[in-house]
Amino acid sequence: MKRQLWIIILLPFILFADPVSIYASQAPGMRVHFIDVGQGDSILIETPLDRTILIDGGPPEAGEKVVDYIKKQKINQIDVLISTHPDIDHIGGLLKVLDSVEVEEAYDTGKLHPTKTFANYINKLRDLEIPVHLAEKDVPIEVDPMIQIDVWNSYHRFSTNNESSIVLKLTYGDIDMLLMSDVGKSQEKQIMKNYDIQAEVIKVGHHGSKTSSSLKFLQEVSPKISILTYSKENRYGHPVNRVIENLYAVKSSIYSTAALGNIVLETDGKSLVITPEENPIQKFIRESVG
Repeated sequence: MKRQLWIIILLPFILFADPVSIYASQAPGMRVHFIDVGQGDSILIETPLDRTILIDGGPPEAGEKVVDYIKKQKINQIDVLISTHPDIDHIGGLLKVLDSVEVEEAYDTGKLHPTKTFANYINKLRDLEIPVHLAEKDVPIEVDPMIQIDVWNSYHRFSTNNESSIVLKLTYGDIDMLLMSDVGKSQEKQIMKNYDIQAEVIKVGHHGSKTSSSLKFLQEVSPKISILTYSKENRYGHPVNRVIENLYAVKSSIYSTAALGNIVLETDGKSLVITPEENPIQKFIRESVG
């Protein structure tokens, strides 16, 4: 038991100590924020032409933090809101966002989910008269002509919430990012079969769960940077050792919101800069004292 406890404590320091040596030669044109919402996802994108995209909003208790983070960036409007699937750790915080920030249009999977949170979310979109589009596989989401957002997975009949998750490939210049939401190995196989999946950055699927991130898939992606979004207090054991070992095997630099807080990735379409909010030791001390 004692050995297990030390692994849990030391794991963030082992995983995230090495910085990524990728630097931009000029001012970046796009910023991608991986917001620390605990156990969940929330990704804010500022495009080269200053359009704004919010992908998911974390669990309900993270809603206020997401709103504060958006406003700290001096953003008053979300041009495109994307809910990747209706699980509470992805849409729960969006209710607060919709109450606090103007949203121009929204994308959804079309997957129904019999929960109060999902019903409140759909009703809020309707009450605010926000246009809602269903994300369709192979139909790009058009936001900014300088970037490409391709949909590689979306809802299909009889699929679960996670299987229906919207998977996005975001491309700006020479830089590709895969945002895997919560899809599993079966969806990874289909994506490998249908697309060229090499990418410089991956948001690791399902918070590093055992259900996702097969070695073969990660070998084909060959990401320089991997982003893990999870809370170190989560009860699911995320991220599992196999996923971490697979990421090490493909020589990817790993960054985690659990260890580093908010993570900002900036790119000019040719190179990348990663800025973590804090180092893991500082975060561990602050949370221990608090």
